[in-house]
Amino acid sequence: MRTALKNVWTEMVLPLIRRPKRVQVAALCWRPDGTGKEVLLITSRDTGRWILPKGWPIDGLNGAEAALQEAWEEAGVREAEIGSEAIGQYEYVKDMDSGGEVPVQTHVYLARVHALADDFPEAAERRREWVTPTRAAEMVAEPGLRAILRDLQ
Repeated sequence: MRTALKNVWTEMVLPLIRRPKRVQVAALCWRPDGTGKEVLLITSRDTGRWILPKGWPIDGLNGAEAALQEAWEEAGVREAEIGSEAIGQYEYVKDMDSGGEVPVQTHVYLARVHALADDFPEAAERRREWVTPTRAAEMVAEPGLRAILRDLQ
């Protein structure tokens, strides 16, 4: 019995624990508001929690380009300047459509927004809101993302 439990641990449980995190890319969209900055948050499609536009890497695009593509699809960001290097990263556990969970490391790219579209691919599925970085940090659930937003001041 002891050998069977050891085999289960080493062959099934331990590989799941040690599995590397999946990577996503996110756009931290901002604009000047006269007294500082505002950031754009959107709601997730499943739970309605406040998040940044984000998604999986896209073949043929670098991290910043993929983040900007997600910002278009999820938030309607039509024109923006995005930095080529991530300004930070945060981790969370993503609920998958298959019913499982997967640990994710999200690389965040800063994008200065110049124009938003009212009609965009996920407009009917999400809400979006411009808020101060301090308010955004209060609205999001992920501690690492809160820290990035607080540092944006």
